[in-house]
Amino acid sequence: MFESLAEKLEGIFKKLKGRGILDEESVNVALKEIRMALLEADVNFKVVKDFIEDVRGRAVGKDVLESITPGQQVVKIVHDRLVELMGSQSAHIKFGSRIPAPIMLIGLQGCGKTTTAAKLARLLAKEKRVYLVSADVYRPAAMEQLAVLGRQISAGVYNAGDLRDPVRICVQAMEQAKKEGYEVVLIDTAGRLHIDEPLMDELKRIKEKVNPAEILYVADAMTGQDAVNVGARFNEQIGIDGVIMTKMDGDARGGAALSLKAVVGKPIKFVGVGEKIDTLEVFHPERMANRILGMGDILSLVEKAQATIDEKTARQMQESLRKNEFTLEDFRNQLKQIKKMGSLKDMIGMIPGMGKLKALKEMQPDEKELVKITAIIDSMTRKERNNYLIIDGRRRKRIALGSGTTVQDVNRLLKNYIEIRKMMKKINSKGGVKSFMRNFPF
Repeated sequence: MFESLAEKLEGIFKKLKGRGILDEESVNVALKEIRMALLEADVNFKVVKDFIEDVRGRAVGKDVLESITPGQQVVKIVHDRLVELMGSQSAHIKFGSRIPAPIMLIGLQGCGKTTTAAKLARLLAKEKRVYLVSADVYRPAAMEQLAVLGRQISAGVYNAGDLRDPVRICVQAMEQAKKEGYEVVLIDTAGRLHIDEPLMDELKRIKEKVNPAEILYVADAMTGQDAVNVGARFNEQIGIDGVIMTKMDGDARGGAALSLKAVVGKPIKFVGVGEKIDTLEVFHPERMANRILGMGDILSLVEKAQATIDEKTARQMQESLRKNEFTLEDFRNQLKQIKKMGSLKDMIGMIPGMGKLKALKEMQPDEKELVKITAIIDSMTRKERNNYLIIDGRRRKRIALGSGTTVQDVNRLLKNYIEIRKMMKKINSKGGVKSFMRNFPF
């Protein structure tokens, strides 16, 4: 999402770091460029104004301008201010002492509330028994959609039967959840194309009867500042406790994520980073600031890897890298693990400096491409997978035929593999990969 903003900021800071001495004029020029980059990223203009003035006040001080590394000091100031802008630290759901704890999800139609309800249920189910209820009696098949998603994650789902009163549905669902021993009730409320009086009245009545522990506003990152404005209105009329931002894996400019906390006054608690049921993550302001400034996000990458990668495979991979024996067999095994983790592009962006490498930029396949690559490697003999040097023209034709691909596909795969092999050997020779490989075998 922040790719364009990150590239622009990287260029600005590169010029700053290249200066031995910074004066007030050069700082002001850089701040002007940062201001334009933030506005182009669709950040709220008032937020941008306050951000720039705050950074200016910190950056033109004597300690910064006379520092041995003034450019780095300015980068740190911008980083710290970005973290503050997005909430300083992760905000967690407060369930309170009531059991079951009702959590209301509100938002406009199309923002992804129903899918998000199931994603959140899956996340919370690691520690609590979760019950799902759909209060959307207007959208065709809304209740059935939630029921299907609930079955996928083995969560309880309330069956409203012929009931068509959203308030009664929520009240009875709470009673049923209590009887069955559930600890959390996630209420998927109805949405509209825009905020109107009937919607607000319905949400207020549900809130009054259910008394939710928290109300979470589900915002579509693709709608930019509209998501911020809608959030502000929901907060004024209903009151919200936090935000779940969906479609963070899309090509939105990112301004909503940077503006919400400052404008609405409520933190982003979770972010949706894909369409699958396991693609909801806790929002970490510092990690997001790191990614925006090109510093990577190793912690999130390690957590994702630890949750999905087989420990035995990880040990084998670590040993292969230690011996500089990264084979096509290892490559195939890693691709299978990567498919479980989500977008290769996103993972590359989490590794400091990796996103700039040409070989990795060119190799950012989608899920279908990963299937093709795996098929090509599966069509090789074990001897070929362990020694790519023996794969001559005749063997490449056979591999292409066996995998249903072309010789050009095989050539491209081998070229990328060789480039990544060289890169891994280079990193390993410097010792930089050793500690990283203890947690993440890529």
